[in-house]
Amino acid sequence: MHRGSPAPAASAQFILKFFFHPWDEGSGETIPSPLDPHTVHVYSGVLNPHSPYVDVLRNVLSEDERQRAARFHFEKNRNEYILTRGALRGFLGRYLRIPPEEIRFAYTSHDKPFLADASQKISFNISHTDGLVAFAFTLEHAIGVDVEAVRSNIKTEDIAERFFSVAERQALREYPPEQRHAAFYRCWTRKEAYIKARGEGLSHPLAQFDVALGEDPEHVLLATRPDPGEADRWLLRPFTVPQGYAAAVAVSLQPFA
Repeated sequence: MHRGSPAPAASAQFILKFFFHPWDEGSGETIPSPLDPHTVHVYSGVLNPHSPYVDVLRNVLSEDERQRAARFHFEKNRNEYILTRGALRGFLGRYLRIPPEEIRFAYTSHDKPFLADASQKISFNISHTDGLVAFAFTLEHAIGVDVEAVRSNIKTEDIAERFFSVAERQALREYPPEQRHAAFYRCWTRKEAYIKARGEGLSHPLAQFDVALGEDPEHVLLATRPDPGEADRWLLRPFTVPQGYAAAVAVSLQPFA
């Protein structure tokens, strides 16, 4: 999929268009167009903890965000937090046409941030891993995004046996050994994006739904339990990131009440 090009996804209710764009900390968080309930904007790019923009983005953070940043023991983690939160504020400020430092966040019981002002209808989610970050935005729909670095030293089969569904474990075993790590991370990011969109974190049992493990499947969310109809109320799709990473975004097809 070419970045910056729309990728339509049909549903019984309407059509969602996904726009995928590159990001870097010096881009000024430019946006391609205003959001509407039929579009999803996803940005991803390299996360550089030695970026010269760390001090600039620290200045737009709230006092509690600065305090949280200061609690990180390692400079790398501290700078990554500053870059992601500062860039998030930059994007939201552009969409809302207000200074980024005026953005106010509230948090769910599972620590998922959302806009404290109920009149601001933008839904968003962020994810970062070692060297990569992704931001996802839409209007009036739940959204979740996940990116993961593919680590060769992780015992993926043990994790799959503990957390994946029966169908997913079987699908993973069908891959040749040299392809299983990549397939595991495709599965993991898709599951994470879905539960992040739902706002439940790991309190939602990962074995309670099935996702496809293929590189570019036509249907990603294959089955949900105990309500099989739940699978038809979400769009879940992978998107292109650099080699060595996996990524996915999930969006509810039902607007907030």
